[in-house]
Amino acid sequence: MLRVIDIKGLQACVQTDSGPREILKGLSLSIKAGEVHAIMGPNGSGKSTLSYVLAGREGYEVTGGTVTLNGQNILELEPEERAAAGVFLAFQYPVEIPGVNMSIFLKTSINAVRKQRGQEELDALSLLKLMKAKCKDLGISDEMMKRAVNAGFSGGEKKRNEILQMALLEPKFCILDETDSGLDIDALKIVAEGVNRLHSPDRAFLIITHYQRLLDYIKPDVVHVMADGRIVKTGGADVALELEKQGYKEFVKACA
Repeated sequence: MLRVIDIKGLQACVQTDSGPREILKGLSLSIKAGEVHAIMGPNGSGKSTLSYVLAGREGYEVTGGTVTLNGQNILELEPEERAAAGVFLAFQYPVEIPGVNMSIFLKTSINAVRKQRGQEELDALSLLKLMKAKCKDLGISDEMMKRAVNAGFSGGEKKRNEILQMALLEPKFCILDETDSGLDIDALKIVAEGVNRLHSPDRAFLIITHYQRLLDYIKPDVVHVMADGRIVKTGGADVALELEKQGYKEFVKACA
């Protein structure tokens, strides 16, 4: 089975007032097409940093290792080029973009990605039909689509908007950075259903979470435990259940 994402010995640091601080310390993992992997770990273990580095966020410097997406080195690409190549990051805290209409934002994003991939751009009618169908799946109202991007949205609405973007852009590698953060159980189920609907044989998922509850609805093939910038344990879904009972103390202690 084809490896969608292959990370080998990834090292990265972030700039602080006292100089560069190493966060990722030789992290390696591979995700095959069709697989869902979850990363769990304590605060400060580097989970969100990993997602930012993969997406190409500014402020993080890669100092070692390689990251390939379907064989292509994405560390050489700008964030927008990574998105066009098939990388999608759903943020823990989606940003508000006042003054930018949701529908226009989505239409522009869809056709920009299609153009970059060498696909024909969609006309206005085709885009409208596509967006209405995806919105219906996620319980997103027409009224919500008339608003500015995430402006005044509840936590659940912001997360559903992220999943909507994912559904419309059809990425090859989806990173969900603590998407369950701040969601009540009903919103969590809607988001999980949206993610599960996107599961396909040629798409890979990396789900970053603190808690087991999200994994009750999105079943992972592999669970990794991250501590001190490294993967320290890998196993099946039972690993998440163990962590729910025992916590991260033994892993933090081992890395101290």
